[in-house]
Amino acid sequence: MIYDHRTYTIQPGKMGEFLKVYEAKGWPLQRKYLGEPLGYFTSMDIGELNQVVHLWRYESLADRAERRAKLQADPAWPDYLGSALPLVQHMANKILTPAPFMKGL
Repeated sequence: MIYDHRTYTIQPGKMGEFLKVYEAKGWPLQRKYLGEPLGYFTSMDIGELNQVVHLWRYESLADRAERRAKLQADPAWPDYLGSALPLVQHMANKILTPAPFMKGL
């Protein structure tokens, strides 16, 4: 099992707009191809601000690649990216694996 940890820093003052675009265009597509996320979060007023963090679970890197390829092949995906990416200041991605003692994740 692997976990895809994504952090997007949104342009200051644009979080509400980003979340509306994501909910309308990105959320349905990602759920269709990637499944249910483990979580989708926004930062508050402590630490780094204007951030969205989401976590996705995959069986393997191959599973992730296959699902993401299907997502990116959907003709609606470029429309979402065209609306969302101008609102994003920075993107970071990590692939995480559970520590050996974390059974059942």
